[in-house]
Amino acid sequence: MIDRRLQVLRMVAACGTVTGAAEALHYTPSAVSQQLRSLSRDLGVELVVQDGRRIRLTPAARVLVERSDDLFTAWEEVRGDVGAADTGGVGTLRLCGFSTAASSLLPQVALAVRAARPRSRVRIIEADPEECFDLLLADEADVAVVVATAGVPASTDPRFEQHHLLEDPLDLLVATTHRLAGEESVHLGDLAQETWIMDRPGRPYHQLLQAACVAAGFSPAAAHVATEWDTGAALVAAGLGVSLVPRLAHLPADHAVVRIPLRGAPAPSRHILTGVRRGSSRQPLIALALAELAARARAR
Repeated sequence: MIDRRLQVLRMVAACGTVTGAAEALHYTPSAVSQQLRSLSRDLGVELVVQDGRRIRLTPAARVLVERSDDLFTAWEEVRGDVGAADTGGVGTLRLCGFSTAASSLLPQVALAVRAARPRSRVRIIEADPEECFDLLLADEADVAVVVATAGVPASTDPRFEQHHLLEDPLDLLVATTHRLAGEESVHLGDLAQETWIMDRPGRPYHQLLQAACVAAGFSPAAAHVATEWDTGAALVAAGLGVSLVPRLAHLPADHAVVRIPLRGAPAPSRHILTGVRRGSSRQPLIALALAELAARARAR
């Protein structure tokens, strides 16, 4: 087993604060500070220094964090070899993902894993993409399904393995009484005069819609703000505007709305990725979950 104090240092480096690391690890801030002091004392080097209200890693701590990536990768590979040698089929798999994945993909994956490994346990955690990677790093989750956003780690981050899973196209959502409700498809550029229902500025969905509309030659006129798909659908059904909705998103059946595919370029979509801790993909339950996700992506 790798010294747990090294995991604490990694989380402090990732979160930037003792409080953030404590929340990710389910520790108290004082416990995190004590772990850092203990590790510093045993190594005989200073690891953190106070920098205003935050702490800053020393050069020695940065070297330790960087070198620890290989240690944790090797440990995940060992866990995979041990798991492959175990014929009992007992274990726990923790899946995490953003709301759409948690509702449309992960339940089927959980059922498939339980069917293949009846003695295993599977847990699903709904979380934003950035939080999913914190869960992986804290060993609170094993497989993450996320939307590629500016906030997620780079694909070259040595702590994780990330792979493209699928493209999730955005469809136009209009009320059943809308002039376009009977169309088989529409071009985004033809929607310049529409009133839009959008997410809050700065959120990934808002940025995606804004960029797609600008590429199509117009800036969308936002009339209402909705952060949940069912809220947006209710506003659309009331005739208060139109919106774009991911094809994976489930909408309430009682809303009087119509989905219309977008044609031509640009046709915006969300890039869906899987993420695991580097070296862990050979662990039996994780490998099974990744294979099931890939199969479901191919079937779409």
